[in-house]
Amino acid sequence: MAISKVSFVVNIHRPEARSLLTDLVEFLAARGVSSICEEALGRELGLPFGSSAELAKTDLCVVLGGDGTLLHASYVLEGEPVPVLGINLGSLGFLTEVPRPEVHAMLERVLEGDFTLEPRMKLRVHLHRGPDHKKILDGEVLNDAVINKGAMARIAGVDAFIDDLPVTTYRADGLIVSTPTGSTGYSLSAAGPILYPTMNAVILTPICPHTLTQRPIVVPDDRKIELRLDADAEEMYLTLDGQTGLPLQPGDRVQIKQSKNKLLLVKNPALDFFSVLRTKLKWGER
Repeated sequence: MAISKVSFVVNIHRPEARSLLTDLVEFLAARGVSSICEEALGRELGLPFGSSAELAKTDLCVVLGGDGTLLHASYVLEGEPVPVLGINLGSLGFLTEVPRPEVHAMLERVLEGDFTLEPRMKLRVHLHRGPDHKKILDGEVLNDAVINKGAMARIAGVDAFIDDLPVTTYRADGLIVSTPTGSTGYSLSAAGPILYPTMNAVILTPICPHTLTQRPIVVPDDRKIELRLDADAEEMYLTLDGQTGLPLQPGDRVQIKQSKNKLLLVKNPALDFFSVLRTKLKWGER
């Protein structure tokens, strides 16, 4: 595919990201490729900018930051099939695989069409409320949807169903529903399993369960998951990818299923998933 326009999603809190953005805009312009970034940053730096809808219509999205910035980019792109190249300026970089020193060489390869895309599954999340089950939220996640309780709230009761079949009532601080991509995020910190990122599966991971026999469970990605809050639930919240969220009410129902949209991640040919795990999780070190 020919790349004629590139969008940038940038961690504005990192000075090196701002300077790198200016450098890459000039780098692309010298090769006849136009670029835009988000409006607030574009106005500040005097660079071309556009709305989320305009960023989602480009040929390539370059993320300058860490994994949190890439999660933000997945929201900005609004499900459009735009290849995403993640430049790692953060501390972990499970998703942003290209280190800062390699950015120009990697971008040159991408402009020449020498790159591989790895589709990452997303989940569609619906929140229904009230006796008529009115839909009050419709969103997507790349990593996870999380139900958790406030700091002073009692242990939550969440009834879980898969394809309308009862699974269990989780009595815990909360529950994480994660994609394979998200398996190295919040779910991992709650003792969830690591899944290969292109697997077709979804993880349900309880957060600090009251019953120790309630362990994480992995289910096929074509199943419909429904989570129902107890009638006496209090101070409960639903968070999508750590980006957006809202308070829940007793009796709310959260429905989660595989989205038809995927994130198209540009792979760094010098890295594989297991080398990333060894590097980031310090496997084998004493």
